[in-house]
Amino acid sequence: MENSALQIYKAIGALQAVIANATTLEEAIQGGLKAIVENAGADSAVIWYADKAGDGTLHPYFWIGPVDLTRRAHKPGDGAVGRVYESQKAERLFEFNSLQDVETAIDFAGMPVSSMVCVPFTSQTENLGVVQFVNGESSAPFTDEVADVMEIMAMMAAIAIEENEALAEPWQPGEVVMELRDITREFQNGDVVTKVLKGVNLDVYEGEFLVLLGESGCGKSTLLNIIGGMDSATSGEFSYLGKDLSNATQQELTDFRRDNIGFIFQSYNLMPNLTALQNLKLIAELVDEPMDADEALDVVGLSERKKNYPSQMSGGQQQRVSIARALVKNPKIILADEPTAALDYTTSIEVLQVMEKIIEAGTTMVMVTHNEEITRMADRVVRMRDGRMHEVTVNRHRARAVDLVW
Repeated sequence: MENSALQIYKAIGALQAVIANATTLEEAIQGGLKAIVENAGADSAVIWYADKAGDGTLHPYFWIGPVDLTRRAHKPGDGAVGRVYESQKAERLFEFNSLQDVETAIDFAGMPVSSMVCVPFTSQTENLGVVQFVNGESSAPFTDEVADVMEIMAMMAAIAIEENEALAEPWQPGEVVMELRDITREFQNGDVVTKVLKGVNLDVYEGEFLVLLGESGCGKSTLLNIIGGMDSATSGEFSYLGKDLSNATQQELTDFRRDNIGFIFQSYNLMPNLTALQNLKLIAELVDEPMDADEALDVVGLSERKKNYPSQMSGGQQQRVSIARALVKNPKIILADEPTAALDYTTSIEVLQVMEKIIEAGTTMVMVTHNEEITRMADRVVRMRDGRMHEVTVNRHRARAVDLVW
């Protein structure tokens, strides 16, 4: 390890640069945590933010790591996180034992913990919450020198918050509709095995807009296919509304897709010899309680185009027809795979406004994209990296589609 004084100097410089370049409080906090993790060498880290309007319960605000903490919480005084918040004294557990801190063991289920550091997150005038750092069993335990860096940087990040600024109220997720545990997906070509998903743990919540973000090849589309029943995991558990689909037959997956899932693809996949209305009615015939096809076209603003064939419509209009086609099934969840990738900026915003309208009506939507700007619309953003969940953001200020710029 580097000389501790040099490491602290470099870490402080990196943190100062992040805070100085941030344009919002949320950006400063998220960027600050990333800088701390990168410079202190932690596997995972969480900012727990206290709900001052309620009983002070600590909720996860932003975290880096492979575990979905969305519904986790700590009461003041309970577990290492709660104790640190209440006492305002850091805790260093270099030889982690789950009996020492049951709450933390639960939080990081799926990632065995070897060591942990919890640091107060306190501004000049307010006790904001706790920053928690965790290393897995494959990483060396934290040292006192590393913990010193974490404490100094967490203190700097908190002090950077201006007294008159406050985070928005935390997003409250609905009921869990899907659970994915330790999901892997491998593809074999001869003797070569390619591991695309390497252990994903994720819940999908009723009524949320969830974005899966990442570079090509990170596994986001493969994960979407498993969520939609178009593909099966190599291993792991997948359930929908409590029903285990981990070992579902092809017929069971077909029934699941038909009855519950609407799809929007980058390529519109419309039947070229059918009108917009006929494309919708074809799908409506497959389900028991479809939305009226005319009504679905009205929702996407294409009533006047119902007699047009795909070749008679622009790309944006075809994509809106594909959205209406997904909607006509009355699905519980709509899955969208790069729905704006083939569209120009103006048309993309028009399509996103339609999707925004559907989400606000209560439909759960999961979207795959590589467009960072679209993530501003989401309730949650899961950034994928190398087949795993890398970081999760819960948006406190959701942007409107008309406010997006790229």
